[in-house]
Amino acid sequence: MEKIIPRWEWRTFGENLEDGIKAIQAYPEGKVRQSSEIYILSEHSNDNTKIRDELMDIKTLIRVNKDGLEQWTPILKAGFPIHITDLAIVYKAFNIPLPYLKKDEYTYEEYLNELIGSNKSLFMVNVVKERHGFTIDDCIVEIAYVKFNEVPIQTIAVEHADPELVIKTVRKLGLDHYENINYIKAMKRQVGLKY
Repeated sequence: MEKIIPRWEWRTFGENLEDGIKAIQAYPEGKVRQSSEIYILSEHSNDNTKIRDELMDIKTLIRVNKDGLEQWTPILKAGFPIHITDLAIVYKAFNIPLPYLKKDEYTYEEYLNELIGSNKSLFMVNVVKERHGFTIDDCIVEIAYVKFNEVPIQTIAVEHADPELVIKTVRKLGLDHYENINYIKAMKRQVGLKY
């Protein structure tokens, strides 16, 4: 298995990030990617738990540095049908007890309907993303036009394994006057959950 190097991330969300977007668009644009995902928010956890390309994908926050940058690391990518051993990791990320399971694995539909949809501590958010990628001073910089349950919002992110490089790039682009806020916090605000 290839070694995972956790990246440091700065991110912001807003309805109008035009100043930041213009500063980034002065650089050559790379890939444009589109995706539809289902984020699963837990009342009891702030882990990043989502389904993308029919894979259960979980990242957890390791630490926050003096500049407020967040270091996230992946802890699971599991396909469907999802096995009970992976479900144990999923429920640990939700910070809720693993329910009694009638079988060893669940299809995508069974997982959403029988396990997630029936739990009052869990909330599904349909997320559509159009992500525009840039490389600026070796950092991954992204502008994305996102919808949370059909409500549009913009987001900008700067990521790299070196936190000094991230904050330097954030300041160079004049982004440091925006609030640093991750996906889960932004979504929880929108649906009225405590972060």
